Amino acid sequence: MQKSILILGACGQIGTELTIELRNKFGSDNIVASDIREGSESLMQSGPFELLDATNYEAIEDVVMHYEIDEVYLMAAMLSATAEKFPMRAWNLNMNSLFNVLNLAKEKKISKVFWPSSIAVFGPNTPKENTGQSTIMEPSTVYGISKQAGERWCEYYFKKFDVDVRSVRYPGLISWKTMPGGGTTDYAVEIYHQALEKGLYECFLSEETKLPMMYMEDAIKATINLMESPAENLTIRSSYNLGSMSFSPKEITQSIQKHIPNFKATYVPDFRQQIADSWPSSVDDSDARKDWNWKPNFDLNSTTAEMLDNLKGI
Repeated sequence: MQKSILILGACGQIGTELTIELRNKFGSDNIVASDIREGSESLMQSGPFELLDATNYEAIEDVVMHYEIDEVYLMAAMLSATAEKFPMRAWNLNMNSLFNVLNLAKEKKISKVFWPSSIAVFGPNTPKENTGQSTIMEPSTVYGISKQAGERWCEYYFKKFDVDVRSVRYPGLISWKTMPGGGTTDYAVEIYHQALEKGLYECFLSEETKLPMMYMEDAIKATINLMESPAENLTIRSSYNLGSMSFSPKEITQSIQKHIPNFKATYVPDFRQQIADSWPSSVDDSDARKDWNWKPNFDLNSTTAEMLDNLKGI
């Protein structure tokens, strides 16, 4: 069945690859990419693009009407480390963009919404190991507070207005195609670039800081699988825990050293260490596995091989 999809924040780390994959799956003309700035050449040339501010309801509504949009993927957000520097700008972007999309769905102008949450919804009092779907949250960052509030609003709009909204709590994401955008897990992308360019990396987290991570290909697969799942199978309308692998900077360093034996990393924790310390080291994603058959393909060593092979070719 033909469907028309709008991606808000299409030029970001996830949005870029999600746009390309959706265009491959549903046809380029059916996927409208949008962002507040233009994106990569491959994104701009592969299908329709609109300059669009995700906090402007009327502008989004115009695009939705013009292209007869069925579904919206809201990927625009200010991430954890950047949001700490600009708290009110982060709150405004992260919350108002969500309200805009939820209200379009409430008014039946679109039929389905994807909105990403994050492991940032958890806080220092959350159980660290195998963190459950429903547990103590108490986020301590601007980003995490906005994501926890967003989860509650998604569930509210589903229960109150029957809005078909779907969400996952992304872990740290690793990709060779696009650079990350100011998150606390960015080291897990930077380290591969530096390993090849300099053979040395200074990490902003301590060597034993274990966090949930995921290779981007798995994250894109999970996002589309969730959106394609029958509504009656879904039991979570706040946001699903999504797991793949967990590792520390020391472990990713050792994984890289299997390919680049002389590679060295040093560890100089900065303000992001406190953020990382408030997050889980692993998550229980059994609800996602049960409800929509989630299963990752990549572990740390296969991710390292993919990252180094692809970055060498750039």
